[in-house]
Amino acid sequence: MPKGYIIGHITVTDPEAYKEYVERDTPILQRLGGRFVVRGGESEVVEGTTNERHVVIEFPSYKAALDAYNNADYQEVAEIRRRAAESVMIVVEGT
Repeated sequence: MPKGYIIGHITVTDPEAYKEYVERDTPILQRLGGRFVVRGGESEVVEGTTNERHVVIEFPSYKAALDAYNNADYQEVAEIRRRAAESVMIVVEGT
């Protein structure tokens, strides 16, 4: 079965609030089967435009990734991200 991924492209506008988001979202997403593959490391845009920070979270399946994103506990914490950053969030099936 192909794995699933939550991919986020984020530009933080309120670093203190975003720090709280990271502290609170990590245990929720890990509890739901997520494994952080990429989390804000060094990056360079070589074509096009995007946000400043990139996150890739791997899940056992596409359904698991979608369920994690839609989870009520995660959505409650996601409101912090929505206030503290501009973001594009994508759920995608792997190969």
